Amino acid sequence: MEPSSRSTEFVALGHPGAEHYAGLETFANPGVSCVEMTSDELTAVCPVTGQPDMYLAVIEYWPQAHCIESKSLKLYLNGYRNEGHFCEALAVKIRNDVAEALELPPDKVRVTLEQKARGGITITATS
Repeated sequence: MEPSSRSTEFVALGHPGAEHYAGLETFANPGVSCVEMTSDELTAVCPVTGQPDMYLAVIEYWPQAHCIESKSLKLYLNGYRNEGHFCEALAVKIRNDVAEALELPPDKVRVTLEQKARGGITITATS
């Protein structure tokens, strides 16, 4: 999965489907100090059982020069639907990919994944 793509023209935005995915695309920060993006469409599979895990994902970051374009984030998150990840490791991976795309240190990005209950257990992991 490609963590970042920088260009003056967006690849994913304005096109249907994932065939135009080019990584996490960014745009110039218009002057915001904090951005929070929330998605309830993140799905991965348990790396042991292969059972689907569904998440509420909250990505918060303190931008400097760039912000994440939302459609590229949606396609990025959709890319995990057939991959096996534990909740805690996935939170760290997403945080690191967003930090890399934004050219930020990891402590300027916070990712919270709330795994919806499966087997009566809900997990929340923050990185």
